[in-house]
Amino acid sequence: MNLRSYLDEGVVLARRNYGEADRILSVFCRRNGRLSFLAKGVRKPLSRKRGHIEVFSHIEFQASRIKGIDLITEVDTLGNFNKIRLSLQRTSLAYYFMEAVGRSTREGEGHPELFALIKDYLLRLETEKTLKKLKSDFIYALLTTLGFWPRGKVLPNPENKLEEVIEYRLFSERVGKRIFE
Repeated sequence: MNLRSYLDEGVVLARRNYGEADRILSVFCRRNGRLSFLAKGVRKPLSRKRGHIEVFSHIEFQASRIKGIDLITEVDTLGNFNKIRLSLQRTSLAYYFMEAVGRSTREGEGHPELFALIKDYLLRLETEKTLKKLKSDFIYALLTTLGFWPRGKVLPNPENKLEEVIEYRLFSERVGKRIFE
């Protein structure tokens, strides 16, 4: 086994442009938790990786350890949640889920239970009718899974508790409020 190269699967939490044709990705991985990766050349029009690294896509990837940030060398989409992308409200809530996970976890801390939770809520988001309840349920599940709230205890205001835990007001929350009004 090559220790410099590894395989994993994950959900893309965020991405940002880097340089002329590259992107830095934040991915919540099944084995390794939240990690950052450099995806070289993905902003070029002919890039084969381009469509696989959209936010909240479920991907399988190969990465190489280099100095500084790991480099994604191969990527394949396992699920892209197309039904979510058809609705502005669902897309807004999916971005909220990704931002909440990204802000409440630390780099490199593996958490398989949280990975399963993320996938489960993205699948539920595709068909759920009551999005406000789904949002509250997700925050409760996130906080209990990470140990910030005891399981079984009622959480009166999930959004305020999440902001208290992460000490930050989520940007996607401010955008989502306008959409859900």
